[in-house]
Amino acid sequence: MSRRSVEVTADLVLRAYRHGLFPMAEGRAGDKLFWLDPIKRGILPLDGFHLSRRLLRTVLSDSFTVTADRNFAGTIAGCATPVPDRTDTWINPQIERLFTELFRLGYAHSVETWQDGTLVGGLYGVALGGAFFGESMFSFARDASKVALVHLIARLRLGGFRLLDTQFVTAHLAQFGAEEIPRDIYKQLLAEAVDEPAIWLTDPGRDTLAAEFRRLAGRSED
Repeated sequence: MSRRSVEVTADLVLRAYRHGLFPMAEGRAGDKLFWLDPIKRGILPLDGFHLSRRLLRTVLSDSFTVTADRNFAGTIAGCATPVPDRTDTWINPQIERLFTELFRLGYAHSVETWQDGTLVGGLYGVALGGAFFGESMFSFARDASKVALVHLIARLRLGGFRLLDTQFVTAHLAQFGAEEIPRDIYKQLLAEAVDEPAIWLTDPGRDTLAAEFRRLAGRSED
């Protein structure tokens, strides 16, 4: 007897996230998706984000123009682009289609960093209740993805989010306070967060963001 494959839809992805699973492809050319549920899960505590004074100055400067949800397709394409230290990616065309659909439905979001009108960095993820599932980020200019991450953290805090899931912890994320927690603890935090109301703030306003950036930097010095 043959096993019938289940079609992976945007709705299925949302249901999987609610239960702690997330999809990945083996590579850019891979034609299959796999569901992951790691024993150790990466999170970035919203009250424990490390923002250095140097990065704060960059964020507050005019080095980048930062937007949200302005170019989701360009952001996920940037995340899928090979770079010298990452010649392949887990983002295949099916992943791009699924998350673009989630964006159309209002669940997926992007933060973009621009220089002289060119998209040079950013990140994207999925918001479900008070949980945000960070998927990937990219940078074609120094600090471009870091600035996008700071903007994401500020928006999540201002919008009342409770959990930022990073899936795994990389050296890049560890410098900002990302940590690994056991799967059962993660799922407990997830269950509490997904049923909490939160608001994705596309444009909280320059002054509101600047004040939140300074609060983050102040907490980093505590």
